[in-house]
Amino acid sequence: MNTLTFRQARPADVARCHHIEITSYEGDEAATEARIATRIAEYPEGFLVMELAGDIIGFINSGCAHEVVMSDEEFKQLVGHDAAAPNVIIMSVVIDPAHQGKGYATALMETFVQQMRERGKRTIHLMCKDRHVDLYKRFGYRYVRPSASDHGGMAWHEMLMAL
Repeated sequence: MNTLTFRQARPADVARCHHIEITSYEGDEAATEARIATRIAEYPEGFLVMELAGDIIGFINSGCAHEVVMSDEEFKQLVGHDAAAPNVIIMSVVIDPAHQGKGYATALMETFVQQMRERGKRTIHLMCKDRHVDLYKRFGYRYVRPSASDHGGMAWHEMLMAL
């Protein structure tokens, strides 16, 4: 039986993670390959990959901040990131489209949240589209407000989980 495994991303994972990112996000909302490489290099402990039978099928990447400003575009390049800060900001939660709808996002999010708790983080923040608000509520996030961000020309909503 194929089992899921979780690990920190490595530089060799950049191309595969970028492929999943661009096939999962619409328009220009997907992170560039360079941004994914930066996120892995700068904060690998906040970049969790999920593998099925040794193949990456999804990931979550994040950064940490003392003050959270969800609409800060520079933060997506980890400008202002501080690994010691108590607040986690998720930039991508992505499952390969071929593996969506199988409960893998739940396993990925539960593992990520547990790791952040173990690291002593206080909150996890993210932005999502309308269609994902209820999903994140089921994961334990609460709705904060519509976001000021228009990243990728889309409407976003800010969500928060207290750890």
